[in-house]
Amino acid sequence: MKLPKLKMRYCPFCKKHTKHKVTQSKKRTRSTAHPMSWGSRLRVEQRGQARGHGNTGRYSKPPKPKMQGKKQTKKTDLRYECEVCKKQHMQSSGFRAKKLEFV
Repeated sequence: MKLPKLKMRYCPFCKKHTKHKVTQSKKRTRSTAHPMSWGSRLRVEQRGQARGHGNTGRYSKPPKPKMQGKKQTKKTDLRYECEVCKKQHMQSSGFRAKKLEFV
């Protein structure tokens, strides 16, 4: 998919529409993107007193069947840099594309 390198967008810092430079950010792993996620906090919990106090309502029901196979594409992670104030902000939601090209 082809995208323009410059795009007129609303800048939340300038509070007006300005030209923005579009760049694609590299996807981060789950541990770096969410350092306080359940998986990383679990190890801290298991070291201390929280071990062995029931299942806290987790495994009371049988597991649901999961979807098989992996997705063919990844969602885009675009960053927009304002040319006036030089601050960056992200897009609200990504879209799926196999390949991105800036023209």
